[in-house]
Amino acid sequence: MNRVALSALCAVAAAGLAAGPAQARQGPLAQALGAPDDLQITASLRTRVDAIDNQFRASGPDGDSMLSLRTDVVAEYDAGRVRLGGEVQDSRAYFQRSNSTAGTAEVNAFEPVQAFIRLELGDSGKGAFGKGAKGAHGLVTLGRFTMDLGGRRLVARNRFRNTTNAFTGVQADWTTANGVRAIGFWTMPQVRLPDAAADIADNKVELDRETIDQQFFGGDVTVPKVLGGTLEFYALRLVEHDRPDWATRDRRLWTLGARAFAKPAEGKGDHDVEVAWQSGTARKSAAAADTSDLAVSAWLVHAEAGYTFAGGWTPRLSALFDAASGDSGRAGHFRRFDTLFGARRADFGPTSLFGPLQRANLVSPGLRVEAVPGKRLDLMATARLAWAENVRDTFAATGVRDAGGASGRFAGTQLEARLRYWIVPGLLQSDMGVATLLKGRLLRDAPNGRANGDTHYGYWDLTLNL
Repeated sequence: MNRVALSALCAVAAAGLAAGPAQARQGPLAQALGAPDDLQITASLRTRVDAIDNQFRASGPDGDSMLSLRTDVVAEYDAGRVRLGGEVQDSRAYFQRSNSTAGTAEVNAFEPVQAFIRLELGDSGKGAFGKGAKGAHGLVTLGRFTMDLGGRRLVARNRFRNTTNAFTGVQADWTTANGVRAIGFWTMPQVRLPDAAADIADNKVELDRETIDQQFFGGDVTVPKVLGGTLEFYALRLVEHDRPDWATRDRRLWTLGARAFAKPAEGKGDHDVEVAWQSGTARKSAAAADTSDLAVSAWLVHAEAGYTFAGGWTPRLSALFDAASGDSGRAGHFRRFDTLFGARRADFGPTSLFGPLQRANLVSPGLRVEAVPGKRLDLMATARLAWAENVRDTFAATGVRDAGGASGRFAGTQLEARLRYWIVPGLLQSDMGVATLLKGRLLRDAPNGRANGDTHYGYWDLTLNL
């Protein structure tokens, strides 16, 4: 199926490159299909090869490699104040080991992740798809859709990951004339399927589902031009219940947070500081025998300060700090932070077969350097140290745990480098990256740790955008 998709997309790309100036308003795919101006159609095909050696996880093969493909087609029709949109995403993985860690984050074949109707409110301007708005304006979206909120640490449409989070429900997004933005939503998160290991290995087509037994709702407000940047406040609520064919941790969580940020700009400093507090109840596992509701009290901190130098490659240097609580094991209580539906790549490096760090039981300072040598090329390198916040809890996303605490807190040092290059600007991009996890005592000496040497990982993406 994906070889057919690749051939078709390449043919469309050739047609788009041959198009004349009169067709410049449309992308290559829309041009090739002869779509009217009020119908936007885009597509992308990403091919990724990645491999890992000396596994850091408590489970999974010592070494693994994978070919993953993601084909994405999006269409949106603008009928004035009403828009109709849909998206089909086909995510597949091949050649991984039989006991691979690849799962629903890599495979979700032929899935309609979006199908919505969107209503424009207020002074939306005359630009297509809401562009050119003049005064107070907003959107109400009903149906299936994806979401990015704030710094994308708790609610995000995944970009690096081969599959994405999506939701079914309603979202209202309102921006005042002076730039204050308020978002409110009620949704049922889509449960990605298939989730059985054999079906994932076969790239089985099984439609995702949503259920009233899991609800996610809340609000987010951003206020610009405050203290040299923007302030954001949010309140998020997740409620879920077991049912005979679906096991959950019965999470009933409130997550309250605030964020202050200023975006990078040439010759200026920037910052991004976020704190979140989580409360409510949850069970320690989704096992049927686990019926104990624990009182949740967990926290998250992210802090980043950077400076972008003017001229030349416009290098940006930044200092990073991330911390999230781990569980202490205290009877009747649970302290491990739940990252909800967030994305990890921007803060913690590549995921897929890699991805040891996440916002749970973690203390991690770091340094990052970024540069843009030209319009086609950008570079990035990051170094992070990592400790467990609680010595007795599972460290981050590794599954490694020393319940007695004898292995200490230090998990290791992660080094990462990335190079992205537009082979054909706007059309074909290459993204290459490598990462190394120099294992510390916790990952080496814990009872379920692996004393197999430091972990090495690499990937290469090739993305065709139409």
